[in-house]
Amino acid sequence: MRTLVLGLGNELAADDAVGLLVARAVREEFDGDVDVAESSASGLALIEELAGYDRAVVVDAIRTGRTPPGTITEMGLAEVGSVVAPSVHQAGLPELAAVAERLGLGFPRRTRVLAVEVEDPYTIGGPVSRSVAGVVPQLVRRVLEQLERWDHEDLVRPG
Repeated sequence: MRTLVLGLGNELAADDAVGLLVARAVREEFDGDVDVAESSASGLALIEELAGYDRAVVVDAIRTGRTPPGTITEMGLAEVGSVVAPSVHQAGLPELAAVAERLGLGFPRRTRVLAVEVEDPYTIGGPVSRSVAGVVPQLVRRVLEQLERWDHEDLVRPG
């Protein structure tokens, strides 16, 4: 099973860097057979990152205003929902999965998204806020737990 941990974001844009920070910490902590990548790409450009993997954990920043900064929302690919955008370049994960399937590229059948509500994803050169920096260790732990859960499932699954 090929597994990817993908941290998304822009380290120059304050809290938007959270996915990258988590990817770096996971890379330091995890000694298993997992690829860890960082990307500032979005939309269809992410197909290249995800193609060929069987499972993926994606960590990214969100700003909904519905929950306090630092709140972690975990969801599967089906729960992410479609992106309504003026261009296919701004496609979301469900759209990427559909395009990858049509092109025969392979897309992670098992995908978990850890989305972190952020305070400030816009300030160029700004620091990561306390509320977001404070959840990085928890995010790392949740990523590692997900990887262990998948490994356990694969061991007990007949076949």
